[in-house]
Amino acid sequence: MGSRDRDPFDDIFNELSRMMDEMMGNNFEMRVQSGESGFGNDVHVTTQTDDDNVYVVADLPGIEKDAIDIKCDGKTLTINAVTDHREYEDQLRLPVTVDEHSAKATFNNSILEITFERNDSSADIDLN
Repeated sequence: MGSRDRDPFDDIFNELSRMMDEMMGNNFEMRVQSGESGFGNDVHVTTQTDDDNVYVVADLPGIEKDAIDIKCDGKTLTINAVTDHREYEDQLRLPVTVDEHSAKATFNNSILEITFERNDSSADIDLN
């Protein structure tokens, strides 16, 4: 595979992973989903976790902010976008359960970034 065949976004996401590792230390997981997205091969979605949060970064080329609809049920993130030419939908199973009401999202230069607080709590059950 020649250098012309390489996906230019691989370098960007590798650098993003390296920077997140520096910021978060080694308590960090990263998952890259490429080519299996409902958006086609031109979209990359990355999920990352640390002790407190789950981070989702999606590259959505050609999509306007007003065209994006985001939903989450705590386990699955759904990203919908409609353009004049195509309709996109992608469902992403999150690596851990999140508090969907804690979500914060930004969209700049075709990059969607969403941060969720982890919801790893479970109920203690007293045995009598």
